[in-house]
Amino acid sequence: MLSWALLFLILALVAAVFGFGGIASAFGGIAQILFVLFLVLFVVSLIFRLVRGGSPRV
Repeated sequence: MLSWALLFLILALVAAVFGFGGIASAFGGIAQILFVLFLVLFVVSLIFRLVRGGSPRV
């Protein structure tokens, strides 16, 4: 999911360089939503891992 957020961020930057403001803001919004979703899921998985007391697998 983080890779999708980075992809949309790069697309937004490229669109902004070429002057496509509407498309750049849409891509930027999508990237922001995906990044926040990634952070929320990451924190939730950390909390579940701490509650369960699991050890990291090697």
